[in-house]
Amino acid sequence: MAIEKVRAYFRQFGMEDRILEFNVSSATVALAAEALHCEPCRIAKTLSFLVDGHAILVVTAGDARIDNPRYKARFSAKAKMLSPEQAAELVGHAVGGVCPFAVHEGVPVYLDESLKRFQTVFPACGSSNSAIELTIPELEQYSGFTAWVDVCKGWQTA
Repeated sequence: MAIEKVRAYFRQFGMEDRILEFNVSSATVALAAEALHCEPCRIAKTLSFLVDGHAILVVTAGDARIDNPRYKARFSAKAKMLSPEQAAELVGHAVGGVCPFAVHEGVPVYLDESLKRFQTVFPACGSSNSAIELTIPELEQYSGFTAWVDVCKGWQTA
């Protein structure tokens, strides 16, 4: 089970006790925000895409949406999300629990600028009923991110 892989991953840092598990689903931004009693924008959703036959992950704020022209300019490919089967196979986590921790070797993780406005965010932990609260520096450290990107829209305030 993917949450056990994530728990083992965080155990090496003495952080496995920070993983939160719920009696309800946290598989969507709305459900996760409800389970955590926080604003949906603070949910760090991890989106999985196919680029040149390989999986990549983009972690965004819960209120952000992929901006197709920005995405294409950054990754030189159309934004094509992985199917649930591809996510499990190529990333190592099922849809609803996809997170940037304990993923298969060679899957790059990108963090979107939409996250930088928060002190802490809540990414999933490999299951559809888990999360962990991390500061942005902790998210950078534990996700092993490749780069910050600016590929989203809908979150900027006027």
